[in-house]
Amino acid sequence: MRALVQRVSQAAVRVDDAVIGEIGVGLLILVCAMQGDTDDKPAQLAAKLSKLRIFKDEADKMNRSILDIGGAALVVSQFTLAADTSRGNRPGFSMAAPPAEGERLYEMFKVEIAKLGIPMQCGQFGADMKVSLINDGPVTIWTEV
Repeated sequence: MRALVQRVSQAAVRVDDAVIGEIGVGLLILVCAMQGDTDDKPAQLAAKLSKLRIFKDEADKMNRSILDIGGAALVVSQFTLAADTSRGNRPGFSMAAPPAEGERLYEMFKVEIAKLGIPMQCGQFGADMKVSLINDGPVTIWTEV
């Protein structure tokens, strides 16, 4: 699984002009299931992101995790993280898991985030979403498991 994680002071996702998820301080997690991802990947990714030390401590160093600060997560599926731009100007997405498998792994990831005690809001799989955020820092991290 791939994730693009942004440290935010606030973030929201809308579908058809209605806010369906909104958080304050925490992480916006854009997540993509890849071809060949197994059922252990969602738990691995959730554990990794929950421990990612990208929030500032008292000394203004990035030394605290989302768990340390009591932050929230906004989890949004984004198959375009699987983009292959190696041939031409039009990205290919064949490395993304098929939609049904992608949705299943995305749902598993949300369960794993919740199990860790992280307050969570989420997008809607497959929907045309509008995501807004205030990226704090800015801090943006790409990760894979």
